[in-house]
Amino acid sequence: MLLSELKNAGRNPGLPLSLELADAAGPAQLQLLTLLRVLPGQRYVGAGIWRGRPVLAKLLVGSKAPRHFQRELQGVRLLAEQGLTTPLLLADGLKEGEGGWLLFELLEDAESLGDAWKQVEHLPILADEQTAVLAEALDAIARLHSKGLWQEDLHLDNLLRHGGKLYLIDGAGIRVETPGQPLSRQKVLENLGVFFAQLPKSIEPFNEELLVHYLLGNAEHALPMEALQKQIDKVHAWRLKDFLEKVGRECSFFSVQRGPFGLRAIRREEEAAMMPVLEQADALLDQGHLYKTGGAASVGKVVANGRTLIIKRYNIKGFAHWLKRFWRPSRAWHAWREGHRLAFLGIATPKPLALLEKRFLWLRRGAYLVTEHLPGPDIIERFAPYVESGEAPETELLALDRLFADLIRERISHGDFKGHNLFWQDDRWALIDLDSMCQHRSQASFAPAYARDRARFMRNWPQDSGLYRVIDQRLPKTVDSASSAL
Repeated sequence: MLLSELKNAGRNPGLPLSLELADAAGPAQLQLLTLLRVLPGQRYVGAGIWRGRPVLAKLLVGSKAPRHFQRELQGVRLLAEQGLTTPLLLADGLKEGEGGWLLFELLEDAESLGDAWKQVEHLPILADEQTAVLAEALDAIARLHSKGLWQEDLHLDNLLRHGGKLYLIDGAGIRVETPGQPLSRQKVLENLGVFFAQLPKSIEPFNEELLVHYLLGNAEHALPMEALQKQIDKVHAWRLKDFLEKVGRECSFFSVQRGPFGLRAIRREEEAAMMPVLEQADALLDQGHLYKTGGAASVGKVVANGRTLIIKRYNIKGFAHWLKRFWRPSRAWHAWREGHRLAFLGIATPKPLALLEKRFLWLRRGAYLVTEHLPGPDIIERFAPYVESGEAPETELLALDRLFADLIRERISHGDFKGHNLFWQDDRWALIDLDSMCQHRSQASFAPAYARDRARFMRNWPQDSGLYRVIDQRLPKTVDSASSAL
């Protein structure tokens, strides 16, 4: 295959494939065996064999290939010139009309710090194992900054453990201020803002403690937490906006098809499993256990290929109802987006797996949302033994405190905060039924919405019960009282 042919190969070109590339010794065949990352029509990254040795190949095609090639090559050279640990570049080239290639030594069995973090993220906040991963990352970032460089696309997957060393990868994201001279204070704050903004929100109170690991490697500047927090908040807001745009378009995270007769969105890793579920959604609901049927929505627990799921079908009750719904995003779309918003913010909710919105010439009809099933009890059932005494387990009351604190911090109102929409799962309270959820832009609009949520939540129990009094004392009465407590 010619390198230029990859441009039209789509997301899943047939493997293995053979490409003729050249270096100073002349042309040679690259046998590409696996693909690790694909940006269709632009970038293909995978492992293969070249001149008898395993390599990591970055293949750049399309009209942007020359620019992407130069950025990658410049970044790789900057890392090497400053003596930073990065995979050895074995060969590179750029051919007009074809594309560019960079072949690196393959770090076999390397582990990214992203994978290392996934193994410990379930542990208590800043457990030794978590601290070790973050300290390792911050030390590498400090060394990078001390040489006048920064990684624009800074995240844990761009740091690889191999052979007792930590390797910096992805040269395309490497930027330089003054080579060999420590990075300026403002650039340090901006780049650390990118790093900390990607960590779970629950770690945020410990950022100052974690920053010590950076300062041990680069103490060139005083880094006031207020200035750093400002950068973290800025990056976090941008990342959330960017992520929510991705939930509705074709990308590496989501498979999305949009047209005049429908909208279908599926998490990329769930595509094979969810396609038949969407095709058979009505039949699965008919065979499943229905929690709610008729009216504006039907909700059921179903089993598909041995896996328990929740399907929510949004019905059109009649012509008058259709007139109200056809012109605006469906409630299924709203719940799909808001479910991903909560997950991004670290607030527990069943993982949204797939969405189908039926249309006729772009005019919306019925819709379906598929999510994971939460087997845990809702808060009404969980707290039923403690209604009179109010002696609910402290761990579960603390989890409720944290949930409300998270919602207040992010200015999120649920819109229907009845007890059956709050489930106990994995030592956290998880929110379901997100059709009316809203993240408010201002405190002024959030305050009355929070008051309504709180009032609805408290109506789950008799006002003269012990449990009501206990919860009423713990939950902030107003947004202002919560802010002052924080």
